[in-house]
Amino acid sequence: MGYRTRVSPEGPDGGIDILAHRDELGFEPPIVKVQVKSGEGTVGDPIVSALYGKVTAAEFGLLITLGSFSSQARSFARAKSNLRLIDGPELVDLILQHYENFDSRYKGLLPLKRVYVPQPLEEDESG
Repeated sequence: MGYRTRVSPEGPDGGIDILAHRDELGFEPPIVKVQVKSGEGTVGDPIVSALYGKVTAAEFGLLITLGSFSSQARSFARAKSNLRLIDGPELVDLILQHYENFDSRYKGLLPLKRVYVPQPLEEDESG
């Protein structure tokens, strides 16, 4: 999607797992601070609020989970123009949408092959 990323080392990361930016050095906006939750449970408002507390007005926050978000977490995020939540189904959609542009090393980790399946034609209701 045109971003370069720096992944935080293992251990305490202060809630930021990935820093994403468009330029080589990572100084030019937009700067995106990403937190990733790999569990399939529901992420609540406290986690979303904590991430937002680490995002300045000139930055963006992105929280990605394989699970879902509580209604309070979604409500909190809707009120913030620089905060975005991505749940499991949306993550899968994004992967499929942008897969062709993935770096080959990521395609190697997640090898997918596009397969076309014919869709039945709808019958004409008049005939």
